[in-house]
Amino acid sequence: MKQTRPAFDVVIAAKIGAAHAAFLDTQLRRARGMVKSKLVELAVALVDHATMSRLHRQYMGILGPTDVLTFPLDHDSKGKVLSGEVVVCVTEAERAARRRKIPLQHELLLYALHGMLHLSGFDDKTQAGFAKMHRTEDSILKRLGIGPVFATSARTARSILADSEGL
Repeated sequence: MKQTRPAFDVVIAAKIGAAHAAFLDTQLRRARGMVKSKLVELAVALVDHATMSRLHRQYMGILGPTDVLTFPLDHDSKGKVLSGEVVVCVTEAERAARRRKIPLQHELLLYALHGMLHLSGFDDKTQAGFAKMHRTEDSILKRLGIGPVFATSARTARSILADSEGL
């Protein structure tokens, strides 16, 4: 008997960047089918610099904006995340997309996908976890027809981890 995967609901709220909501919805639904996860509901909030800075300070105790924050909302009896929210800073994505010379919607998708992977059990706090998570992101993005957006090296991973440990 073939097991069917539960429905996957995506809700996108856009303070800014609303033009990218339909793209994100479609791509996140496709990406969810490529990830082993209990996640059945994902809320994505597209926010501006000021909102992200406030949330970053409130929940992480860090001044200034960040690219993405992830909040698990509901868990099953084994502690696996069933629903969660991913907050994406459109302003940070615009800067990064210009620097990488890629479309803004691809950078936004990278951030939303990153949050979805966190909710699915991926962790990027160690060098090995960081590398695995970003390889998974790029693999999914390739399968979606977008191609690798993050594409990092081990040296970059060590550098980012060293910077984050200094905070």
